[in-house]
Order: sequence, then structure tokens, then C-alpha cells
Amino acid sequence: MKTLPLSLAALGLFSLSGLAIAQDHSGHGAHMSGHEGHTMSEASDADAAPSTKAFEEANAAMHEAMAIDFTGNPDVDFVRSMIPHHEGAVAMAKVQLQYGKDPELRKLAEEVVAAQEPEIAAMKAWLAKNAK
Repeated sequence: MKTLPLSLAALGLFSLSGLAIAQDHSGHGAHMSGHEGHTMSEASDADAAPSTKAFEEANAAMHEAMAIDFTGNPDVDFVRSMIPHHEGAVAMAKVQLQYGKDPELRKLAEEVVAAQEPEIAAMKAWLAKNAK
């Protein structure tokens, strides 16, 4: 059985960092993946902070990319869903690094990028070998 070198520490850091903000999925029907129906917030007006716009763009791109057509193969579906999830985390971490000031959060964002970029590469390599 092949395993991916996914870092549980990175996943824990990601969830603790506030980058994985809990979302209200009430009202989503069983047919939805949990990512449809998310729209950019009202803060996307012209007066929104550049960081807000960047976070919204990263979030929207991640959710769009995660809306995959499931194959029924749990291994393939997991990897195809997790790649954009990790890419979204990296994109949000880079927004933090561009605009954020808090040294602790900047360090955390650097750790997210360092941990998840290799995981993305590993998942893409697995997918290239196994999703035929």
C-alpha cells in the first residue's frame, strides 16, 4: 500500500492558523459538495482592502477547483480534491506573507507553504501514476 508523505503537523497548523475558517453550510442540500453557493463577500466592493480581495480570490479559486466530478475511486477523488485544497492554503499563506504583519502568523504562513508545496507535488505525482 502506497502512502503520501502528508504532514499531520502541517494540517494541524493549517487548522489552528485561522486559514481554515469554519463556514456555515446550513441549507446546503445533500447533492452539494459543500463548496457550491459560496460567493465573494460584500467586502469585495471597490473599497475593500487589497488583502481582502486577494483572500477572496484565493478562496473562490480553491472552491471552484475543488468542485470535481467524483470518479467513485476514493483514492483518486481524495487526491483530486486535496490538491486544490492545499493550493488554496498556499495561496492564502502567500497573501498573509504579502500583507500580514504579525511575526507569529508570518512564520506560520511560511510553514504552511513549506509543508504543503511538497505535498502538492507528491499528490500530483501519485495522480499521474495512478489515475489512468
